Amino acid sequence: MNKVKSVEELDVFKLAHELTLDIYRVTNDFPKEEIYGLVSQLRRAAGSVPANLTEGGNRNTKAEFRHFAGIAKGSAGEARYQLLLAKDLGYLEEERYETLADGYGRVLQMLQKLVRSLS
Repeated sequence: MNKVKSVEELDVFKLAHELTLDIYRVTNDFPKEEIYGLVSQLRRAAGSVPANLTEGGNRNTKAEFRHFAGIAKGSAGEARYQLLLAKDLGYLEEERYETLADGYGRVLQMLQKLVRSLS
């Protein structure tokens, strides 16, 4: 495996960042009464994935990075559920939901591999 100079070079970071941008875009169309509810929760969960990767990758040890990658994994799972909720509430079309949920499924797989590689 090539030496990574920064977390931002990892494919999992790049995908999580793109998904976060997509989440911000799609939640702009959610009902205004959800701004402090589902919109806020979904945006925080989405942003937490790349943020925790960045924080962990800038810590001193692999164990610390592994810990933060695990937190990122939890946030990815949370975002995936909130997307399901948004779809079932009628805020998100089926096709858009599938695309985003599949993206988070991929992020979860990539994070699992990252956690294993840091063990």
